[in-house]
Amino acid sequence: MRAVQITAFGGPEVLRTADVADPKPTEEQVLVDVTLAGINYRDTHYSELTESPGMRLPVIPGMEVVGRTEDGRRVAATVPNGGYAERVAVDATMPVDIPDAVDDFSALALLVQGTTAWLLLHESARIRPGESVLVQAAAGGVGSLAVQLAVLAGAGRVIAAAGTPAKRELARDLGADATVDSTREDFADAVREVTEGSGVDIVLDMSGGEITRQSRAVLAPLGRLICYGMASRTLPPPVGLPELMDSSTTVSGFVLEHATTKPGLLETALRELYDHVTSQRLRVVCGGVYPLAEARAAHEDLCARRTVGKLALDVAR
Repeated sequence: MRAVQITAFGGPEVLRTADVADPKPTEEQVLVDVTLAGINYRDTHYSELTESPGMRLPVIPGMEVVGRTEDGRRVAATVPNGGYAERVAVDATMPVDIPDAVDDFSALALLVQGTTAWLLLHESARIRPGESVLVQAAAGGVGSLAVQLAVLAGAGRVIAAAGTPAKRELARDLGADATVDSTREDFADAVREVTEGSGVDIVLDMSGGEITRQSRAVLAPLGRLICYGMASRTLPPPVGLPELMDSSTTVSGFVLEHATTKPGLLETALRELYDHVTSQRLRVVCGGVYPLAEARAAHEDLCARRTVGKLALDVAR
C-alpha cells in the first residue's frame, strides 16, 4: 500500500511517500480502508521529535482517519500513528460510525478538532451564558469551530485573535463579535480596548510563549485560561500562585486523550457536534485537501501559518 513515512527526524522535508506492507490487525483491531487522513499541528511535532521521544523509525504519521471497515461501516477513528496511509489497523473500540447526513470531511474535522473545541468550552472552561471568550488562532481547525461553539453556548461576546486580515474576516463570518491582530506587540492592550478594560472570562490558547503570557494578562477576575497546545515551540513564562490569587484566575491545560478516561464524554461531544452540523448551525471550514504525495507541502503550509480550518490528505490521489 501507499503511505507517507518518516525515516529521519526533521521538518516537512522528511515526509516521503513509499510503498509499504499492509498492516496486519490483531484480534483486538479492525482494518480501515482510509478515505481521508486528517492533518493536525501535532503531526509536525512528531516529525521533529518534539513529542514521543521513544518513537522508532520508520514511522507513518497521522492520528485520525475516515474510511470503511471490512464489513462496510463508514467510520472515523483516531490512531496513535499510521493515518497517512491507504489502510490502517485500528483498536476495535475506536471507530465511530458516521451518520449518513455527515460527510467524510466534516466527520474528520469533528473527530479531534471538533471534540477539542467542545471540551475546551464545556468541560475545561465550564462556559456559562453571557461570558466573554477570546479564541486564539481563531481561523485554525480548532479555533474556527470554537468561535462558533462559543456563540452556540450563549457567550456574551466572542473575540477572535488571528494574524492576518483574511483570517480575522473569516472569524467574523463565523460569528465573532470582534477581532484582534494576534501579531501586535501590544496585543493585551488591544484586547483591553475591545473589552473596554473589563478583560475576558475565558481564553482558549494553543500558542504558548508570549501569546500565553498576554492571554493571562487579559483575564477578568475569576477568568479561565485553557492551554491546549504549544505551537510557538516556546514555553510561556511561569505563573505563580500569588499572581493567580491577585484576580482569582485559573490557568489549566488540556490534552484530548485524557477525555477518554471519562466514559461517554467524547460520545456526548460528538453527538452534539453532529447535530450542529446536520442542522447547519456549525460550519466546518475546509482549508485544503492534499493528495497523499503532497503531505510535505501540507506540513509546510501549516507550519508557515498559510492555512485556515481543517486540512486533510486524500489517500486515493
